[in-house]
Parts: sequence; structure tokens; C-alpha cells
Amino acid sequence: MNFQGRHYECNSDCPEMQNHFSRCNSIRVDSGCWVAYEKPNYGGYQYMLHKGEYPDYQRWAGFNDCIRSCRMYNGNYRMKIFERSDFGGQNMELMDDCPDLNERFHTRDISSVNVMEGYWMRHHEWGSNSPTFGSLRRVTELN
Repeated sequence: MNFQGRHYECNSDCPEMQNHFSRCNSIRVDSGCWVAYEKPNYGGYQYMLHKGEYPDYQRWAGFNDCIRSCRMYNGNYRMKIFERSDFGGQNMELMDDCPDLNERFHTRDISSVNVMEGYWMRHHEWGSNSPTFGSLRRVTELN
């Protein structure tokens, strides 16, 4: 907490950080945009971090002090949405915001998504009980 104790400096993608520390209570981002992950190999909860100081895990909206991997974010966005849950059926690749999926995709039935690049928010991250959605917006900044 407050940048004390053991530390690790990261300047590129890091799929496994547990060898460097067991808990992460503060983060300082000197440049760029990073995504920190709760689990190794970029899994679990994701936290988008911009240049600045995060003296405790609540400052990056963390659920706990567990950060196990991180990657630098390059600014590209790309996802493919599918009509069926097995990545099948009608599909469409998106690289920009889509304010009306029904108009562009001609259906409200989107059952699977393949995120290829970028940071896109999942339905439970905005507090929804259902994965049904009518529009998509890229996460480009925190505020």
C-alpha cells in the first residue's frame, strides 16, 4: 500500500507476476495504458490503468490485492459477434462503437463474442444480470 515493500518494474507484457510478489497493493503507471489481470496468463478480473498513481487497490477499482499478469494496451479494438453460442451462425466483426446492434447486425440474438483486440466491458462489469445488449462501446478511458 502507498508504494511500500517489494516492487517489480514492468515495461512489456508479463503473463506471470507471482514470482515477483504475492500481493499488489499499489501501482504506478509512468506511461502508456495497461491492463492488469487478477489471474496469470491474462485471466480473471481486468483493470484498465492509465498514467498515474494508484496507492491502493480500491483506486483501480480492484476487488482484491491480487494482480498476476499485465499487458500494455496498444489502442486497437476488434471483436467478432456471433448469433449462436458455439461461435456459429451469422457473425459480424466490429472495430468501432456500435450504437444500435439490431440495425447493424439485424438481430438482437448475440450468443457469443470473440474479443481479438482491445478492452470491451462485459455485462456483469456494468452491473447487469443479463448478457443481452443493444449496443457496444469501446473502453477508451476510465473517466
